[in-house]
Amino acid sequence: MGMFDGIAGFGVTFSTMFRKVVTEDYPRVKKVTAPRYHGRHQLNRHPDGLEKCVGCELCAWACPADAIYVEGGDNTDEARFSPGERYGAIYQINYLRCIGCGLCIEACPTRSLTMTNEYELADDDRQDLIYDKDRLLAPLLPGMEQPPHPMRLGENEQDYYVQGPEMARRPDVQDQVREEIPMVSGAATPDAVPTQEAR
Repeated sequence: MGMFDGIAGFGVTFSTMFRKVVTEDYPRVKKVTAPRYHGRHQLNRHPDGLEKCVGCELCAWACPADAIYVEGGDNTDEARFSPGERYGAIYQINYLRCIGCGLCIEACPTRSLTMTNEYELADDDRQDLIYDKDRLLAPLLPGMEQPPHPMRLGENEQDYYVQGPEMARRPDVQDQVREEIPMVSGAATPDAVPTQEAR
């Protein structure tokens, strides 16, 4: 053992002693995440408020941690939640199991499931970390109507998935959606129809 071996062990300490200290002031100052950060999931909507999820359960099959539970239901003319034949009647994500890999959003054929930049998912109650559909659905934007309601952007699901974004931008379609959305208490005010799909 050399004479300076003890001092050499403090090399890293001495090299950082006079550098500026970096202190994270979280939670008062929230850290800005990367644009494609894998945070909390979100179930997206079409521009008129109908859900994009068709209850196919591909996300649940793709999940390596078995964190997603989906149960599909059938749409009817009286109760329509999505443009297709089916919708996600029950949708749950267990964040005690989720590993944030993003395989579920890759498997989604309708771009219904995406991941947001929200990363504050800690909780002291295990039951609260099982998110159900109400907590996962994207909020209603101005011009959207709370499902169930008839299709406003076309005659069938083909109109929604192929022509939906373009149709939502057309002024004549925007006016038609405004006229058809009933003005009831608690519904979104149809002052403006969104011009792009909800994230």
